[in-house]
Amino acid sequence: MNHGLPAAAPLGRDVLAADGHPIAARFRMPAHAPRASVLVVPAMGVPQSYYDDFAAWLVGQGFAVATFDYRGMGDSRRGGLRGFGTDILDWARLDCAAMVDATAALAPDRPLHWIGHSLGGQILPFVPNRDRIARIVTVAAGSGYWRDNVPALRRKVWLLWWVAAPLLTPVFGYFPGRRLGMVGDLPEGVIRQWRRWCLSPDYVASAEGASAREQFDAVRTPIVSLSFTDDEMMSARSITSLHALYTNAPMRLDRIAPGEVGLRRIGHFGFFRAAHARPLWEARLLPALA
Repeated sequence: MNHGLPAAAPLGRDVLAADGHPIAARFRMPAHAPRASVLVVPAMGVPQSYYDDFAAWLVGQGFAVATFDYRGMGDSRRGGLRGFGTDILDWARLDCAAMVDATAALAPDRPLHWIGHSLGGQILPFVPNRDRIARIVTVAAGSGYWRDNVPALRRKVWLLWWVAAPLLTPVFGYFPGRRLGMVGDLPEGVIRQWRRWCLSPDYVASAEGASAREQFDAVRTPIVSLSFTDDEMMSARSITSLHALYTNAPMRLDRIAPGEVGLRRIGHFGFFRAAHARPLWEARLLPALA
């Protein structure tokens, strides 16, 4: 098995969502016929470039891989965010839907897998063409309800949700998180919706009402959750709370302590480090995609 990272550069191109909005994406193909295709769905405020090493490694294992930036984020940000109208459900219903179709087209006769980091594991129920997906892997994905966050983070999110977001967003016309060292710049509709979710005990399911619960109930694709005991954002309660919403999906929760895989630290973002390819990508991810 190849443990290295292929040198071939990805093909970058825009994918048009159903409303005509361009979504910046990168596509990678293996040297031979793909065993499956994989869509890597990013966390809130994380650019697709963060997943480059991970995507390259997947290609080395024989997968066709796509990464992308939500509209208004990363390479999909085309101009200023003041007055830019979008929210998280647009990201799911429009951006992710377009990327599901584009990724499936890379290997139309092979399965399509969804790997969702944090937010990417939360929004799948709202993707209208999710039935095209054969397997789901969530990475460090849990409920964002603020009381379920790890204790150290609760103090910071209190400032975010009760001070920074409500005071600064109306002034700037977007959330200026980059200059504050909080999440990153986010469109106004995104930060307002996310705040509502994070202040609701059942997160998106209670914030968006009965129809949201029905959409979680409707997911029947097998799910593997990879979470980490040293995650600085998601507690064990956060992880179980989110995945409990998927009432009809076959589920396996794989909670990993760094020491058990020979690592000192993983955290919320460390899964995608190239140095972790053998203990995490090979040992824990590949079996989930088999």
